[in-house]
Amino acid sequence: MLKTYFASDFHLGVPGKYSSSERERQLLRWLDQISVDAQEIFLVGDLFDFWFEYKRVIPKGYTRFLGKLAELRDAGIPIQFFTGNHDMWMFRYFEDEFGIPIHRQPLLREINGKTFLIGHGDGLGPGDYGYKMLKHIFANPFFQWCFARVHPNFGMGVAQFWSGRSRDVHPPQTQFLGPENEWLLVYINAQLEHKPADFYIFGHRHLPIDHVLKNGTSRYINLGEWLHYNSYAVFDGENLEIQFFENPQGLVFGR
Repeated sequence: MLKTYFASDFHLGVPGKYSSSERERQLLRWLDQISVDAQEIFLVGDLFDFWFEYKRVIPKGYTRFLGKLAELRDAGIPIQFFTGNHDMWMFRYFEDEFGIPIHRQPLLREINGKTFLIGHGDGLGPGDYGYKMLKHIFANPFFQWCFARVHPNFGMGVAQFWSGRSRDVHPPQTQFLGPENEWLLVYINAQLEHKPADFYIFGHRHLPIDHVLKNGTSRYINLGEWLHYNSYAVFDGENLEIQFFENPQGLVFGR
């Protein structure tokens, strides 16, 4: 039986439990493992801790990971990429080089008779108005054009500095805050009538979460991250569950 895989928040480029290069090799082992039975792979944002794609320049590094994506696509496995808040400046490279579609908004998809709403999750739900304003600026084509005029040596250095300041990568998230305080969960419960789905799959939160929504049947799945948890979700056509790669002590929250 072929399976659908979902993962997010690799944050390649910064250390976590392991160095970025060690984590990259770990991801290659995972991709090799799932390639045996994958019918489709969803990469749901923040694969890189920072990515800005100049017209003729892409960020240095990640050669093994990018090569593996090319290998999977050449083998005929569909891959979907969603931009996150750390790699929203992905433009045409993945589409032109690998044939991987780039999604900037949550996507509603049907898979084996089940409905999925899939997105990275940043900027959704109540509050966080400062970030929402900043995201609007970052997504503006004029400001993107201005940044592209800056030499990559300087521009990438400044951007990586601010990317590192945006969150502390070392301690993992360890607490589920409940339906009233998990802002993505508040957003999803509000979407139940307008965008009904069986599964609402997001990243960004950095905590593996599997939570039944207020209608009693739909589920909110947060994919966690690969800085510490190595978590991902797999759908076998009937059941969906969060699993952990090379991490036997991984925990699922929100149940």
